[in-house]
Amino acid sequence: MRNSALLRRTGLTVAAAAAFPLALTAAGPAAARGSGISVSTTGSTVSVVTSACTQINGNWGTASLLNSSQSSFAQGRQVALSGTGVSQSAAWSDVGPGTYTVIVICSDQQTAGTQSVIVSAPATPTPRPTVSPSRGVMGGLGGAARDYGPVTMGVGAALVGTGVIAGAWFLRRRSKPHRL
Repeated sequence: MRNSALLRRTGLTVAAAAAFPLALTAAGPAAARGSGISVSTTGSTVSVVTSACTQINGNWGTASLLNSSQSSFAQGRQVALSGTGVSQSAAWSDVGPGTYTVIVICSDQQTAGTQSVIVSAPATPTPRPTVSPSRGVMGGLGGAARDYGPVTMGVGAALVGTGVIAGAWFLRRRSKPHRL
């Protein structure tokens, strides 16, 4: 019983795997291939990439960018495709916001694909107020930002001198252990 359920599931999987390519063939070659082009936007630049074109007399083909009011390939901004036998590309810069259609026609006059693309307006940053200190930074060593008078400097010098003398007296006394 256990083996028959396993064989039934395996048979259904094999049947589905065999039917999938037949369904793609019945839908037609265009459905299996896709449009043949890939369109992308970065800021105000629109670019198209295809691998459907072949080079004829040094020319891969032409790509055209049409805005919503243009209806034919010749009315759009045309750019020659460049690339290699593996991949050809074209790009348009300074494209304004809106909806555009990209059409690629290879050098053998076959259409590689047509695809719509939306170019968004550039995001404008929102200005934020910055908080600045009311006074400049008081950098320096300790109290270097103040001017101390001669009395304060004299008292400081006397304290340093007293510390030096007391240290010398302590070290001298330590060197003679029998002295009280």
